[in-house]
Amino acid sequence: MDFTFNSAQAHAALTLMLTIRLFESKIESLFSSHIMHGTTHLAIGQEAVHAGVSPALDREDWIVTTHRCHGHTLAKGASLKAAFAEFFGYSDGLAHGLGGSMHLVDVEHHNAGSSAVVGSGVPLATGMALQLKRKKSNQLVVALFGDGASSRGAVHESMNIASVMSLPVLFLCEHNMYGMSACAKDMVSVEYISDRGNAYAIESTVVDGNDVEQVYKAVSDAAHYIRSTGKPYLLETRTYRFSGHSKSDKRVYRTREEEVAWLKRDPIEMLKQRMLQRTYIDEKDFEKLGQNIQCEIDNIVDEMIDHPRQLSIEEAFSYVYSSKEHGQL
Repeated sequence: MDFTFNSAQAHAALTLMLTIRLFESKIESLFSSHIMHGTTHLAIGQEAVHAGVSPALDREDWIVTTHRCHGHTLAKGASLKAAFAEFFGYSDGLAHGLGGSMHLVDVEHHNAGSSAVVGSGVPLATGMALQLKRKKSNQLVVALFGDGASSRGAVHESMNIASVMSLPVLFLCEHNMYGMSACAKDMVSVEYISDRGNAYAIESTVVDGNDVEQVYKAVSDAAHYIRSTGKPYLLETRTYRFSGHSKSDKRVYRTREEEVAWLKRDPIEMLKQRMLQRTYIDEKDFEKLGQNIQCEIDNIVDEMIDHPRQLSIEEAFSYVYSSKEHGQL
């Protein structure tokens, strides 16, 4: 690979990856201790994709995420406070406490939101890309989906229409090897999901999803291609989730040997080692960075637990019907 981060880019990526990792680790702890309720789907181990996608885009570009959406939401600009507030069901959360873990939305930062329905965001992103084309905008949309969603009809229909109509959409597959409890090699007809782009005349490539520099460069190149040609692009990032499918998943469908092998390719550790070699950082700086982020997260959570801001029934009802000043539906 002929692309490397400069010192500032590397520090920004490392900070973002650590923030996402520690955020999700805190979420996991809060659910395990029954302080938070409901369910959640973590992406611990996939931080290189999170830190490689949105930072490589223009700020006005849009993303449409999956149910495993926490890292991408933070990477696109959402605050830790707003994200935690949503998990607690507080009115100052990203979705006013109504969405929870799988329905995070942040229109201010051009994040159109996530859904618990597998693959459902892909046609939405494609429709958004159509509107951007109609407006003659230079913006693009990233449609995120996993290997489990890669065989759904809506994903294939979206790629077909995006190719036919030349829409500015980046189809980005986070291939983490497992769709729920089924291994992708047993459920997907091709070894590389990116190969499916050929059927729709869509340019495509696959990169190491645990290498944040590779992901960043691939997304940058794809965005340039989309803007210069007006055509869609398919990018596959090969990664691995260290956590289970959801909070109650004991991961009985995969071996501990497989997990250990992937842990040796922890994306945060990979970037850290490169930064040490390039003298961008030292061990003391790395430890201090992690401690500072953890302290910020702990302080936010402690304050929210001590001063709850639950969504009232009146507030919840206010989001059901349009107010008179917004006209009749």
